[in-house]
Amino acid sequence: MVFDTKFAIVLRDDLAVWQKLNVTAFLTSGVVAQFPDIIGEPYRDRAGNLYNPLSIQPVIVLSADGPTLNSIHRKALERGVTASAYVEEMFATGFDAANRAVFAEFGPEDAKIVGIALRADKKLVDKITKGARMHA
Repeated sequence: MVFDTKFAIVLRDDLAVWQKLNVTAFLTSGVVAQFPDIIGEPYRDRAGNLYNPLSIQPVIVLSADGPTLNSIHRKALERGVTASAYVEEMFATGFDAANRAVFAEFGPEDAKIVGIALRADKKLVDKITKGARMHA
């Protein structure tokens, strides 16, 4: 199946592995909340056990340094693409309300973005994420 859209996650390249995994999970949930139609049908194994449905669309995970990630953040805002974003200070919180409170303390000019995820037209996502590279 060919998609007109692209689902991309960009992570800051200096994060610890556990942070990359944590941020990826949180950012993915934001895109799924924005586009619930991205979720397919439940999975069932040969024994008949039921499993959660997954995304019907592949997710590309990219990596970038801090300045490039800030540029990606800015370009997404300028182009009106609603994204999922995770700031460094969220690592020190433990629940949703605290995450939103610390997120609200920063604006686009001073947020320490460690990850961003978006789903939009393929060409638009490619332009926004220019400078990011495939995650190792």
